[in-house]
Amino acid sequence: MIAELVSSALGLALYLNTLSADFCYDDSRAIKTNQDLLPETPWTHIFYNDFWGTLLTHSGSHKSYRPLCTLSFRLNHAVGGLNPWSYHLVNVLLHAAVTGVFTSFSKILLGDGYWTFMAGLMFASHPIHTEAVAGIVGRADVGASLFFLLSLLCYMKHCSTRGYSARTWGWFLGTGLCAGCSMLWKEQGVTVLAVSAVYDVFVFHRLKMKQILPAIYKRKNLSLFLSISLLTFWGTSLLGARLYWMGNKPPSFSNSDNPAADSDSLLARTLTFFYLPTKNLWLLLCPDTLSFDWSMDAVPLLKTVCDWRNLHTVAFYIGLLLLAYYGLKSPSVERECNGKFVTNGKQNANGHSCHSDVEYRNSEIKPSFASKVENGIKNHASQRTQLPSTENIVVLSLSLLIIPFVPATNLFFYVGFVIAERVLYIPSMGFCLLITVGARALYVKVQKRFLKSLIFYATATLIVFYGLKTAIRNGDWQNEEMLYRSGIKVNPAKAWGNLGNVLKSQSKISEAESAYRNALYYRSNMADMLYNLGLLLQENSRFAEALHYYKLAIGSRPTLASAYLNTGIILMNQGKTEEARRTFLKCSEIPDENLKDPHAHKSSVTSCLYNLGKLYHEQGHYEDALSVYKEAIQKMPRQFAPQSLYNMMGEAYMRLSKLPEAEHWYMESLRSKTDHIPAHLTYGKLLALTGRKSEAEKFFLKAIELDPTKGNCYMHYGQFLLEEARLIEAAEMAKKAAELDSTEFDVVFSAAHMLRQASLNEAAEKYYDLAARLRPNYPAALMNLGAILHLNGRLQKAEANYLRALQLKPDDVITQSNLRKLWNIMEKQGLKTSKT
Repeated sequence: MIAELVSSALGLALYLNTLSADFCYDDSRAIKTNQDLLPETPWTHIFYNDFWGTLLTHSGSHKSYRPLCTLSFRLNHAVGGLNPWSYHLVNVLLHAAVTGVFTSFSKILLGDGYWTFMAGLMFASHPIHTEAVAGIVGRADVGASLFFLLSLLCYMKHCSTRGYSARTWGWFLGTGLCAGCSMLWKEQGVTVLAVSAVYDVFVFHRLKMKQILPAIYKRKNLSLFLSISLLTFWGTSLLGARLYWMGNKPPSFSNSDNPAADSDSLLARTLTFFYLPTKNLWLLLCPDTLSFDWSMDAVPLLKTVCDWRNLHTVAFYIGLLLLAYYGLKSPSVERECNGKFVTNGKQNANGHSCHSDVEYRNSEIKPSFASKVENGIKNHASQRTQLPSTENIVVLSLSLLIIPFVPATNLFFYVGFVIAERVLYIPSMGFCLLITVGARALYVKVQKRFLKSLIFYATATLIVFYGLKTAIRNGDWQNEEMLYRSGIKVNPAKAWGNLGNVLKSQSKISEAESAYRNALYYRSNMADMLYNLGLLLQENSRFAEALHYYKLAIGSRPTLASAYLNTGIILMNQGKTEEARRTFLKCSEIPDENLKDPHAHKSSVTSCLYNLGKLYHEQGHYEDALSVYKEAIQKMPRQFAPQSLYNMMGEAYMRLSKLPEAEHWYMESLRSKTDHIPAHLTYGKLLALTGRKSEAEKFFLKAIELDPTKGNCYMHYGQFLLEEARLIEAAEMAKKAAELDSTEFDVVFSAAHMLRQASLNEAAEKYYDLAARLRPNYPAALMNLGAILHLNGRLQKAEANYLRALQLKPDDVITQSNLRKLWNIMEKQGLKTSKT
């Protein structure tokens, strides 16, 4: 128990500093934008959607079905919202629990000695676990590992009680249930059933390769055959159900996720896929270089047999075969047990009896519990478990290392990554056991005390180095900026791109732009980076450059709806309405098939339709606008905020004089967002129009209360007051509006109108002048400035503005009439006019 507690405590202590970490990398999509975590989403959706909240049968789904992990996120969200502290706490506690259970599992194999302690500490401190523990989405791997171990322990109890107790099938049921739970945390959890079979055959029954087939046909081994058959049946059933539930289709990934899978060269695919397990083993053995992402060109393809990395591949598989041969070869006469040599079974170590290989070389299969008969009743409780030999543990360690990793090898299906450190969480159990049992075997082999001490302290030093590396790596996971900077040397394109997003959120615009350009230097066709750079340029009013990068992004990924959306918005603001209309229409027709994030795509399509409707609305095509708005409502996803869309529906109906329909949609807008200011203003206007003046005033005042710094609210309220002939109050509201939004043409222009109607001509002149400076080429602004100057007696300035307005709009009848009147006055006063 002490070993378990100390190992768990170390696992807990090493990750305590991650409690203050922020959400990083994949956490945003799995948690922040995952609708399945929200209380308004039925919790049953978790069992129909993938890990990221996309319907599992959707063509763009990642097919990662991990409902128990998502359910744990939902519980986190219910308790602490989006505070990352509680999410990290659960991850750290789960890791501590897994470490304790793993140490307990190691004790069954290695006994109560210090080697069990070594195995537990090595697992607790291994740096490869950092992504799984410090990264919140890694909880899937940690949770799967916990149930993986519980399933394996249940099966070990089933083996030890098989034939002696009716409870044995209860333990087998526990094995199946825990295996199912492990798979529902993460897919690779189901591999525990294969590991259990390896344990039963090669550890519990101590069979060697030559003994397996003969053993199957012996009647006494029926229980073994039955257990293995049930494991196979249950594993097949779980996999079949899993495949059926995800729509009987594998996921599709982009070529950047797994470049080898997308390679046209069979040789490159083969050499690379054979090499990748070698790279993963090196990360376990020497986790010096770690990265949040290993996609794209992080591991260059092996394209020829002359690539020197093939030597690593050959060495890896030779070593693997030698280890397998060592574990499965015919038994020798002399062996060791828990660190002590045993000859012919005479030695007893740590209170555990240990039979020599000679005793069972030609014997029937024997269980790990030796029973005896007392008064005709079998009694096995008093018997002590015997420890497996080094060869047995090597076989089990290899199975723990290899079998859970098999789904990530691209052997049966392509996966969406090159290397994923968190996938190594379960295989690292086999690695830690293998290193420990190897060190123990060397310790036993050597005779000199100095060499024994050297082996022991070398193992302890390795654990210390692992712990130090874990502590350092945890620092990288404190926030996204540190994480992405740490990954630049491994995956510069992805790291620079993500770093650009972080720097942009920190308002470090020039640094963010530089980061995006660095990312594109390494990989020029990344649609997301092209789009992000375009967005940065658009937000800084560099519209021509933004359009260029949006077009490049669309060229790289023609289904990138957000790029169409922003392209259309820029074109609409530039007055290129027809080009903008075509862009929005094209965006609205893009299907969401085979897209990674269909929810985000649908949101962009809905926004495109919303802006297309606004375009029609501004052109006076209200029926067309309504048609587009209705299509947007049909297509909008659950997470889309519909208040602006509903409000514009009301506006269109208002312009068509369909007041009941307009009121309905204004109310819908306010229901979807009770503090939506535009809906308060538009609904207030409708109430005023229908004679409900007091109600209307309440909505205008409520809008001002919601945001006292928004000039538009004062402007609408001022217009209402003007219509009510409350001229002084209206004038005050107009001034307030223009002061607050002095750079907003519509607000300033409307304020000037209200001041003029209130006969405050001097103040009106000030704001007409400001409006004309805001839009120097807008004929209406120049005409109205000319008119107020005309009224205020500044005749020559009035003439200049009238003439400028007519240059821009020569056929404007009102301006022509006003200019003629002005000239008559100027001639009467003897002033020179441009006419003369």
